Amino acid sequence: MHDNSTLIRARIRRCVSERVAPAVYRASAPLVVSAWEVPDEPVPFAEARRQAFTPFAVGRRWGKPWGTTWFHVTGTVPEEWSRWGGLDTRTELLVDLGFLSGQPGFQAGLVFDPAGNILKAIEPCNSYVPLPLGPGGVVDVYVEAASNPDVGSNWKFRPTPVGDKATAGTAPIYRLRRMDAALLDTRVWQLQQDIWTLFGLMEELGADLPRTADILRALETVTDRMDPDDVSGTAGLGRAILAPVLAQPAYASAHRIVAVGHAHIDSAWLWPVRETIRKCARTFSNVLALMDENPEFIFACSSAQQYAWMKEHYPQLFERIRERVIEGRFVPVGGMWVESDTNMPGGEALARQLIAGKAFFLREFGIEPLEVWLPDSFGYTAAFPQIVAAAGSKYFLTQKISWNETNTMPHHTFYWEGIDGTRVFTHFPPVDTYNSVLSGQDLARAQRQYAEKGASNLSLVPFGYGDGGGGPTREMLAAAERTKSLEGSPTVRMATPRAFFEEAQASYQAPPVWSGELYLEFHRGTYTSQANTKAGNRRSEHLLREAELWATTATLRTGAVYPYDRLEAAWRTVLVNQFHDILPGSSIAWVHQEAEAAYAGVRVELEDLISRALAALNRQNAAGPDAPGSIGAMPVSFNASPFPVCGVAALSAGPRGTSGGVRVDARDGRFVLENDAIRVAIDARGLLVSLVDLGTGREAVPEGKPGNVLQLFRDTPTQWDAWDIDDHYQRNGVDLLEADSVELVSRHAGHATVRVSRRFGSSTVSQELTLAGDQTALEIVTTVDWHERQKFLKLAFPLDVHADRAASEIQFGHIYRPTHENTSWDAARFETCAHRWVFVGEPGFGVAVANDSTYGHDISRSSTGGGTTTTVRESLLRAPTFPDPGADQGVHVLRTSISMTPDVLGAAEQGYRINLPLRDVSGTSVTPVVVSDCASIVVEAVKLAEDRSGDVIVRLYEARGARAEGSVSLGFPATRIVETDLLERTVAPVAVRAAAGADVRLVLRAFQIVTLRVSRLTEE
Repeated sequence: MHDNSTLIRARIRRCVSERVAPAVYRASAPLVVSAWEVPDEPVPFAEARRQAFTPFAVGRRWGKPWGTTWFHVTGTVPEEWSRWGGLDTRTELLVDLGFLSGQPGFQAGLVFDPAGNILKAIEPCNSYVPLPLGPGGVVDVYVEAASNPDVGSNWKFRPTPVGDKATAGTAPIYRLRRMDAALLDTRVWQLQQDIWTLFGLMEELGADLPRTADILRALETVTDRMDPDDVSGTAGLGRAILAPVLAQPAYASAHRIVAVGHAHIDSAWLWPVRETIRKCARTFSNVLALMDENPEFIFACSSAQQYAWMKEHYPQLFERIRERVIEGRFVPVGGMWVESDTNMPGGEALARQLIAGKAFFLREFGIEPLEVWLPDSFGYTAAFPQIVAAAGSKYFLTQKISWNETNTMPHHTFYWEGIDGTRVFTHFPPVDTYNSVLSGQDLARAQRQYAEKGASNLSLVPFGYGDGGGGPTREMLAAAERTKSLEGSPTVRMATPRAFFEEAQASYQAPPVWSGELYLEFHRGTYTSQANTKAGNRRSEHLLREAELWATTATLRTGAVYPYDRLEAAWRTVLVNQFHDILPGSSIAWVHQEAEAAYAGVRVELEDLISRALAALNRQNAAGPDAPGSIGAMPVSFNASPFPVCGVAALSAGPRGTSGGVRVDARDGRFVLENDAIRVAIDARGLLVSLVDLGTGREAVPEGKPGNVLQLFRDTPTQWDAWDIDDHYQRNGVDLLEADSVELVSRHAGHATVRVSRRFGSSTVSQELTLAGDQTALEIVTTVDWHERQKFLKLAFPLDVHADRAASEIQFGHIYRPTHENTSWDAARFETCAHRWVFVGEPGFGVAVANDSTYGHDISRSSTGGGTTTTVRESLLRAPTFPDPGADQGVHVLRTSISMTPDVLGAAEQGYRINLPLRDVSGTSVTPVVVSDCASIVVEAVKLAEDRSGDVIVRLYEARGARAEGSVSLGFPATRIVETDLLERTVAPVAVRAAAGADVRLVLRAFQIVTLRVSRLTEE
């Protein structure tokens, strides 16, 4: 037989596009349209319906960027439609708002009936709505149309003004193309789905397989025997021809796929949060409409925040969701408040993501998700397995690691082991997308790439349009139905994520183990982009720590009312802004403007709470020296750090200790600052040329390699501007060595400060290098008036330390990463994330570099000819031009400290100190409510219980990375102390070895997190 398969394929494609697809709707009729344009921000249906609508013609332009236009659509369906087809037809509304060919959920509308009930959404890939017809075939619906600019549709990464409402313009950006009633021919539509599934499968099968030829000949026969002039009348014949081919069962060894309906809706990204709320409503209405028609359809949705938005803004829709949740088909997953970044949120914040998320699901639905669901976050901290398990979850799913540039993840189903040794059962879907359409290509990819073949044969496929929303479609459900058991294809069944994980774990006897972080070899710039957003997050996290600590102390000491509601609101604001496109700095300008305003509001709120708590404590102490917890009146400093600072005990208030002062030697433009602990030398260029530990005489700065060097690099990544740093940036950089001025600006017994001023490009920078008499660290405050574009600013510290690895703080501990590039995995990790500090050391000696808002770092080794030195660089600022062309422009204040310390505990102490400055007030001393007698058992949070019972919650962790034993003493009467999970539910004791009265004896493994719940003795 001659091979004419290429021609046959072309013929089939043309038959579908020119004959079958146009016949899906037998007839259509234009409807009458009137419109009202919302002057500014969106309004509810009830308000829109009261407005004066004016006639609007199809073909007319509409919608300024970020605007909303309400269309009132009326008319009558032609009478003859009722006589056509019967059960084989249904009347639908077909809408084309001027859809672009880009993202599926960026331009969209939500359709309401006249009573305000949501019917369904319309989007570029889902443009129909079943029409409820009144008597006589009357049509009467309202369409809320969003004219969102499609910011990233062509992904050229060019600067665009449309990401900021102020610069987006007011000219209409869309043209209404269609608003019709249409008669769907369900037989033709079903034929279209048959052909789509079989043709997609055929394209993935080998040309030498008999199955490929069988499908090709069946499709060819359809094109031969169907009447192109009467597709509707012969669609049944076409389906009958294909039925035997569709009925062939899958191979016994076929890969098994669990398909889970899904819509990855970014809580903000190329649109603001207010638009996410509407995207959720549109997507969820689509899902509920599909559930009404398909009883097997299951949809998984993460992010408690998105459910909370529905409850607040669309209460009727939320109640419909609740019904399906209870039924088990609309499935809450993830258990987090949002799908957050996991690299940069602090330990307590990442815990609160799960605490807040699970609390919402339990309260609203009585359901606790056991699967943490983060398909799109930009890498995953090695602290996460323990946090997941401590929250009561068992499973973890991600997809993003498939985006690695250099190395391919070797596993798809495995145990992920965290820094403390906790393991969580993890799945990484081999389909390599969280937006599958269940095409033949998607299913074949999942089977082909699955790395566990021979040991397991099951994977999960999340299907549905995402990012901009939309979710699954009826076409995807049709594909799932046809591939339940289809020869040549993996088998597909719809089920819940829980069902998948339980079966996957039970059927895989010895999964491999991946230990440490799941580092994404991509999007490394997200550790630095949008510095103001990152600074707001860091400051808010520490203000929350202070507010909870001092509010708890005030409640225990004075009986002050604990501000549950205000703290919860502040936490929710912080948690939503840790979403994985907000905190990483990869959103449009509008999003980051709102985030920065939100952080400013949180700061005002928390400062007020802190002030009230301190005032209550001072009033109580002022009542007399016999007041509980008070010690005589005097000026005091409140220390929220878990370490002593300037002579003030951890978590207490008291007078600062005395210091030996600072000695200054200034000559020939060079400044030497010295206290009793360290000596610092700064040269005439403002560079750090010496840092000596006076206790040992050890010099930390290599000869000829000064520190405090600002370095400016070209920053033009290949793609994904705000997201990416490419390693080639290192080939185009300059050291900013020359200074406009270097001067001693402050000098007294307590401290000395040298100010350095520089200018470069269109920017200026001022640095203040301060040595205080009571500190062991040199503090550097870098103020940059930044007006560069596509540039990258780093601060470098060469160090005379031989270190083959560096410690970087992460949540509840730290991680060691190589400083060499022995393997491709090491080389790909050229930019990394750290929280408050990094540490490089030799046995007994090391250097800590701490910061108050910086996350991006790189740490490398250099040869000296007879050994190596280590260079620590902080990534201070970037200036990407997409998606926010004004990213990072303006004034930034960044704080750094450098100190010498024998181990990581000293680094941790410096990290807390720079992020939790002492609060000086006129008052009296306050003793701590919690005291740990072991330096490495660190108190991370002190608060009252989430259930508002009045119990005290104390969260601790082991910070050195080694087994630790110690006692925790409580500064208030306690009746019961129990160990709990993160949700504050009692668990079998693991760390608690003995508890008596207000004291508890603990034994912690390396990096272990422990939560104690303390019932306190209260007066009746």
